[in-house]
Amino acid sequence: MLMPKRVKYRKQMRGRMKGKASRGVDVNFGEYGLKALDCGYMTARQIEAARRAIVHELKRRGKIWIRVFPDKPYTKRAAETRMGKGKGAVDHWVAVIRPGRILFEVGGTDGDSAVKALNRARYKLGFKTKIVTRETMGEGS
Repeated sequence: MLMPKRVKYRKQMRGRMKGKASRGVDVNFGEYGLKALDCGYMTARQIEAARRAIVHELKRRGKIWIRVFPDKPYTKRAAETRMGKGKGAVDHWVAVIRPGRILFEVGGTDGDSAVKALNRARYKLGFKTKIVTRETMGEGS
């Protein structure tokens, strides 16, 4: 599971998820990419599930790049706990996703299998995504 080795502060505030992504919006490494269309949190488990789905579909052909990292701690209170007594313990780690962010990239394989693999990964995520290619990125999509 992906998580930071160490952090300066154990707990963070949730913050606001508004606006579009300014970084990581171009397909830089592979030929095909999975682009987010909505805001949301992507957990470390979702990243791993999507990665495994892509690897399984590609059958060791091609290369995969994971363009997001879960560096935000998500806290959760224990079940059936009364109010008060402070903030809960860190439950899992998430990556904040904004529209336009490239989540995964695939390269070194034919287009049909790359699109099929990225489609398989789309089912593992909790927000809308679309598949983009390196050529269509220049058209302002």
